[in-house]
Amino acid sequence: MADISINFAGIQSLNPYWLASAPPTNTGYQVQRAFEAGWGGAVWKTLGEPILNVTSRFGATHFNGQRVAGFNNIELISDRPLPVNLKEIYETKQMYPDRVIIASLMVEPKREKWYEIVKKVEEVGVDGIELNLGCPHGMSERGMGSAIGQHPDLVEMTTRFAKEAATVPVITKLTPNITDIRETAKAAVRGGADAISMINTINSLIGVDLDTWDTIPNVNGKGAHGGYCGPAVKPIALNMIGESARNPEINIPISGIGGVSTWQDTVEFMLMGAGGVQICTAAMHHGFRIIDDLTEGLSNYLDEKGIESLSEIVGASVNKYTDWSNLDLNTKVVARINNDICINCNKCHIACEDTSHQCIDMLKDGDGNDYLQVREDDCVGCNLCSIVCPVEGAIDMVNLTSTEPPMSWNDRESAISMLQRNS
Repeated sequence: MADISINFAGIQSLNPYWLASAPPTNTGYQVQRAFEAGWGGAVWKTLGEPILNVTSRFGATHFNGQRVAGFNNIELISDRPLPVNLKEIYETKQMYPDRVIIASLMVEPKREKWYEIVKKVEEVGVDGIELNLGCPHGMSERGMGSAIGQHPDLVEMTTRFAKEAATVPVITKLTPNITDIRETAKAAVRGGADAISMINTINSLIGVDLDTWDTIPNVNGKGAHGGYCGPAVKPIALNMIGESARNPEINIPISGIGGVSTWQDTVEFMLMGAGGVQICTAAMHHGFRIIDDLTEGLSNYLDEKGIESLSEIVGASVNKYTDWSNLDLNTKVVARINNDICINCNKCHIACEDTSHQCIDMLKDGDGNDYLQVREDDCVGCNLCSIVCPVEGAIDMVNLTSTEPPMSWNDRESAISMLQRNS
């Protein structure tokens, strides 16, 4: 069987699956249940100064029959006393010495505050520290979380404070609520981070009740923005991980977070540069036993591919991710409809006619039967028809052989010549 263990920033884990810092890692009882189920690690719910949480706290987007397509929460860091958390971390590590425990921390951006809490969590045996510089609600209003994470200089400074005090690896967790996450990732590198994790949750309001006009969730009729996560944020997370992984100045491991729900998601995240993944929403939706499907699916995939170690796929697709201006303008892709499979629902025709390039014709054969056909000369290969088609295999996107050499927008003379020829 393939080896699905990882070494992340010097931290050995029996598999790439860690629970993210969130409600599922709030107590020793929960983390111990997760480890018993087979999770490789857990990032303990963020520790810091005592706070009070509110009720209610969670909301979700359900879409087209799928429950929890997106998840929103306004919960803050751990509201349990620090000594209680430290005791449970110590006990859990003693019970499961082969599992990874990372302490997520959040305190004011003061050197003495970071020194104090780093030393306390190291004393109970954590394997690493994650700096929560991404929480977008509540704590950010207190000058912590994303209030720090949105400023590269503060990210660098805070990371340096933690690194000065720590003897275990330091992971800086970054907020996606920023114009360019690469800038804060580079700041974490400058601060000495051993790794980065991304993405934290996205500023969001999940909805409004049409009967009461209250926001969802609400506390005694009042609401506030929260953090958005779950399957819906996966494309955003993949982009930010890929952009960071292909930047030569961000040369440290990345822990991938954001919508990982299946072993297939795991493979995608690791191909785009993640050295391991953290999961929250999927565990909250389905429970800790999803780890069986995650590990078995991942192991079987590697076996089928003839890959011996998970490390072989990390970053394997990064060199295929580039700027738009590097794409080949001479590549020609067209849609082809397989009429022996097509059910003539006409969704492709409607989508193309109304919102794309009007290149799918409705025709009749010799027996008077309706069929659809793409005018390939007018097709731009946008993929819309295959996206809206409800029948797998009814529409193929075909890459035509080009007689022209590859040409990108960066090849300005050729691009200008092409525009002049087409005008």
